Amino acid sequence: MPGTVAFLTASEGIEKVELTEPWQAVKDAGYTPVLLSPESGEVQLFDHLDKADTQKVDKPVADATVDDYDALVLPGGVANPDALRQDDDAVAFVRDFVASGKPVAAICHAPWTLIEADAVSGKRLASWPSLQTDLRNAGAEWVDESVVVDGNLISSRNPDDIPDFNRELLNALGNTGTTKNTK
Repeated sequence: MPGTVAFLTASEGIEKVELTEPWQAVKDAGYTPVLLSPESGEVQLFDHLDKADTQKVDKPVADATVDDYDALVLPGGVANPDALRQDDDAVAFVRDFVASGKPVAAICHAPWTLIEADAVSGKRLASWPSLQTDLRNAGAEWVDESVVVDGNLISSRNPDDIPDFNRELLNALGNTGTTKNTK
């Protein structure tokens, strides 16, 4: 049976390619992607600062259980993780997911949510450059690399890094022991 990957976003401000490209990579690898958000309905994606598509939420994060997913993906966009880090259910889900040891992949501004979940101390992470002080103040080592894997955390700087981000996400999923379809 193929595994399931959770994607967690706020209701708006999600950088479109940081959701849709990892989503497609997970789907192409035989996994089922599921969109979680604090609210049901749809989320608003953006192409940088311009509104783009919307995407249907599959389940409110308050109703989600870490045990139901093989990995967690946190897309960026400035407003998205800023809103998520203010939602208690989202922060608790991220904290529990990191503690589970399962892969957690965060790109661009998404490490803000990891900071709020108290999950970065002693870790090496990449992010959008403006987060480097926040990450360092939370006890992380910030690096300017296309993708960084530290334990179960996978992080990247920006949309240009998505091919490397997806590669490491899929590699981590392959190491979870979950049976998946292969092409």
